[in-house]
Amino acid sequence: MTPVVSLATLWFVLIAVLWTGYFFLEGFDFGVGILTPFLARDDLDRRMCINTIGPTWDANEVWLLVAGGATFAAFPVWYATMFSGFYLALFLLLFGLIIRGVSLEYRGKEHAAAWRAWWDRALFVGSLIPALLWGVAFTDLVHGLQIGSGFHYTGGFFGLLQPVALVGGVAGLALFSLHGAVFLSLKTSGELAGRARAAARLLVVPTAVLVTALVLWAGLDGRGGPVPHRIPATIPWTLGAVAVVAVGVGGIGLWRERDGWTFAATGSAIVALTAAAFTSLFPRVMVSTATGRSLTVWNASSAHETLLVMSVVAAIFTPLVLAYQAWSYWVFRGRITRPPVPDLHS
Repeated sequence: MTPVVSLATLWFVLIAVLWTGYFFLEGFDFGVGILTPFLARDDLDRRMCINTIGPTWDANEVWLLVAGGATFAAFPVWYATMFSGFYLALFLLLFGLIIRGVSLEYRGKEHAAAWRAWWDRALFVGSLIPALLWGVAFTDLVHGLQIGSGFHYTGGFFGLLQPVALVGGVAGLALFSLHGAVFLSLKTSGELAGRARAAARLLVVPTAVLVTALVLWAGLDGRGGPVPHRIPATIPWTLGAVAVVAVGVGGIGLWRERDGWTFAATGSAIVALTAAAFTSLFPRVMVSTATGRSLTVWNASSAHETLLVMSVVAAIFTPLVLAYQAWSYWVFRGRITRPPVPDLHS
């Protein structure tokens, strides 16, 4: 096989698909968690917001677990380099994901207002942190980091906080929040759906501006020097443009109150932006600011035999997982309505 047509390339594509699915599905979960304190007027509204993601949020996180596990098994050098430099950032990310999951499970264990208020705050923080940090991390991967000899990251924690990466973090936060607002308008009814739609209308223009800024800045300031077998720059540029246009189409759908159309548009923006990042990377998995030190799908991958066994296992179990998740979304496809409040004076 040629270097491009190889199992290492196949697993790069599969990992890209896993991250894309994760951001599409967990994106609206993060958005719901971030927006709930601002859209809910009482405990019943907060319960409705949480119920929109309650049956599926943990299944959505499976995409992250599989993406992380696949990276560890298929590209151990990539995994090791990320953890050598992203350790504190990944710890903060893990902290956010943990308190978010615990808040969703423990909020309903007590009826006391103070108990629920604390877990509502945990849900907000645990949704905000990952939504921000994922954008920072992936922008860093594409833009370039200080990778020294032996593929060790040498830039320190503050080396991750490049201006373009911060723009990427805020853009990701805005896009996930918009996606979550649209999901709430799609999955709820009545006044809560109206408030979610109004929030999405407020978010759509800033999101379009931030995504445009990210695409232009990251695309024009790429690093790492010439790399053989790179995908033509027109492809990630086109995908970035598709992401911007999709946010604009979502804005049109919001004004026409076409919730399904709008959700498809914001989801397409996330898919296109993630695909732009991975096509911009290939064949690299981490870009180095020093020429010749970037990690690629070939110098960071496992042995051919390992990738072959992984491919067989993935071919067997992936369709089963996808079928189960599709079935779960079909079962919980309906809108959530606010139950009527009994009239105590009748």
